[in-house]
Amino acid sequence: MTFWDHLDELRSVIIRALIAVVLLAAAAFSLKEPLFTVLLAPAHGDFCTYRLIGADTDFSLHLINTGLTEQFMVHMRTALYAGLLAASPYVLCVLFRFISPGLYENERRLGRRLVFGAYTMFVVGTLLNYFIVFPLAVRFLGTYQVSPEVGNMLTLQSYIDTMLGLGLAMGIVCELPVICWLLARYGVISSGLMRNYRRHAVVAILIVAAVVTPTGDPFSLLVVSLPIYALYELSIFITRHTKQYA
Repeated sequence: MTFWDHLDELRSVIIRALIAVVLLAAAAFSLKEPLFTVLLAPAHGDFCTYRLIGADTDFSLHLINTGLTEQFMVHMRTALYAGLLAASPYVLCVLFRFISPGLYENERRLGRRLVFGAYTMFVVGTLLNYFIVFPLAVRFLGTYQVSPEVGNMLTLQSYIDTMLGLGLAMGIVCELPVICWLLARYGVISSGLMRNYRRHAVVAILIVAAVVTPTGDPFSLLVVSLPIYALYELSIFITRHTKQYA
């Protein structure tokens, strides 16, 4: 294929990917009630995480809307995020099929494992945020009061933006084991090196947690940093059992 043929093929791949995202985002937009039933579940005391840890089931957040177009725009953004997440396996597949003819067979195998691992860990990060990080943070912050005279009235936009922002951040952070596996495969890092710099990593994890936490409070910082540290320890285990690329 010529250079222009490759550009035509790339344009076709991008168009197919965009169509998949738009169609799935439209489907998510049309399923408003089940979509927001899932998203608003952590705002109620009967959420599975609260029941699992034995928390008070009387907890409930009262969300309000303060803007004329706010609910519609939140609905649009949430549907687009859901469409991107649902379409990402297809998008990754068509992109890899476009790139793979230029790779050697061993590079294709490595690429398939890398893409699969990266997507899996992103989904794990999203679920980790939904079931652990966000519920614990929203329960603490949503009920925290400096005085009984000051009540909490959270907006829908603040709630959804925090959930989606933390979900995206945790999805990206959960790529750490995949990145460490790739670097260990090419001999850039080792488990011994990661163990020696564990204390430095703890400081870096706290900085990363402070950056990715939208609220910036100490409780959310702790809730976010603990899973990241667990991922670091998992990365040490993975690098220890990773065979270096010859």
